[in-house]
Amino acid sequence: MVNALAGLFDFKVDPQSGVALTRQLCDQLRHAIAAGTLASGRRLPSSRELALHLSVSRNTVSAVIEQLAMEGYLDVSRGRRPVVAPMPSASLIAIEPHTPASDSVTGMSQWAQQIGRSGWPFTGDGRPKPFAPCVADAREFPHAMWGRCLRTATRHALARRSMACNRPELQKALLHHLVEYRGVNADAQQVFLMPTAQAAITLIARMVLDPGDVAWIESPGYSGARVAFEAAGATVRGIALDRSGMAFEGSTDTPRLVFVTPAHQHPTGLLMPAPRRQALLRFAARVGAQIIEDDYDSEFHYEGRPVAALQGSDKADSVFYVGTFSKSLHADIRVGYVVVPRRFVEVFANAQRHTGQVVSMTLQDALSDFIGEGHYAAHIRKMTRVYHARRDYLCHALKSIGTDLTVSLPDGGMQVVAQLGPLHRDHEVCNRLAEVGVIVRPLSRHYFAETSAQGLFLGFAAWNESEIDAGIQILADVMREQARSS
Repeated sequence: MVNALAGLFDFKVDPQSGVALTRQLCDQLRHAIAAGTLASGRRLPSSRELALHLSVSRNTVSAVIEQLAMEGYLDVSRGRRPVVAPMPSASLIAIEPHTPASDSVTGMSQWAQQIGRSGWPFTGDGRPKPFAPCVADAREFPHAMWGRCLRTATRHALARRSMACNRPELQKALLHHLVEYRGVNADAQQVFLMPTAQAAITLIARMVLDPGDVAWIESPGYSGARVAFEAAGATVRGIALDRSGMAFEGSTDTPRLVFVTPAHQHPTGLLMPAPRRQALLRFAARVGAQIIEDDYDSEFHYEGRPVAALQGSDKADSVFYVGTFSKSLHADIRVGYVVVPRRFVEVFANAQRHTGQVVSMTLQDALSDFIGEGHYAAHIRKMTRVYHARRDYLCHALKSIGTDLTVSLPDGGMQVVAQLGPLHRDHEVCNRLAEVGVIVRPLSRHYFAETSAQGLFLGFAAWNESEIDAGIQILADVMREQARSS
């Protein structure tokens, strides 16, 4: 070893390791200095001596010295050998190895712990499989047309005159679509583009709820809303359903925020009729509550004319209307949107920027062209026909399994609920199906209180007839197996 370091520190350089020599030398010298092996004030050999001893180029050694000098480990001056810079005593910075607590929550906030216990989102590995719900069929998407819109948006990026978080062209195009097809009543400035619908729900919760406030959600319902409300410190109450949706009339507490899916209740598919909608709006106005209307897949309606959005009937300026393109187009286009009440526009714009919930400008411009040129509406019309046929095919196939499943055709959406007979537990059926390559969600996990309800939540939108047939055969085999073991 070089005399200046003899007995104190030995370099171990391996040219065959695949790690750059500069990286090896930097890491070893940095560790030796931080650990106190090379004490502050010690002068190192010259770059020429080190290079000769280590059989590396002088440029490599010089690069190592320059890097460590920049990081503050070495002091260098022209014409003199580098000196180890003053460092805290190793005894002052030594940290005893820490054994994590058995509950694995050390260092986590209450929010992080709550997220870990939430059981949401439902997880799966790899690509979606039949019958994963809430999945659009990407194979039917006009990828070539979408690619053209993306290329056009990219070419025009330098010509943008505004860097606003929400592109005015997309706000106008999307609003025109929502007014025409969903009966939304708003101005373009009320439309905000978000990375996902869940991001919109989470930001709304942070803006409306204070710790200890009461928030209502449907039970069974969307677990993502519960997670967002609990993260904001709210007390979350699951409100049971009747045939008209959320049956809130007998509730005694006063919510600050109410989450509903009136066009196609998640997960049951119920439609909230006009009398219940009006009652909910009057109740919210009376107690000063805000409402989140999640219109997640109501683009697809199969029986009669779709019912207009709850937001369009709101006279008290209290409804946040939330939607997403990941259901109506396909999952790779992860863009959500929210139409906020007029009095929230300014503060929502600030909150969006403060939290970084911004969608790529290029993606927004591409969506603006895709909607404005009529491709979005055309795709919705096409997929409504496709999904309608798949809904009918899946429901007919489910009924053929036998009396252990009770199925009602939903008026719209992308999934169906099948009630299970008394011999089956839904989570056991779903776990067994996952083992053999079929994805179905247990209905009971969508309730926010103890329940005896047992059922399967199945998606039909992304699966063609042959895929449905294969999945149904596996489902029938698993149910017969479960019945024999009961």
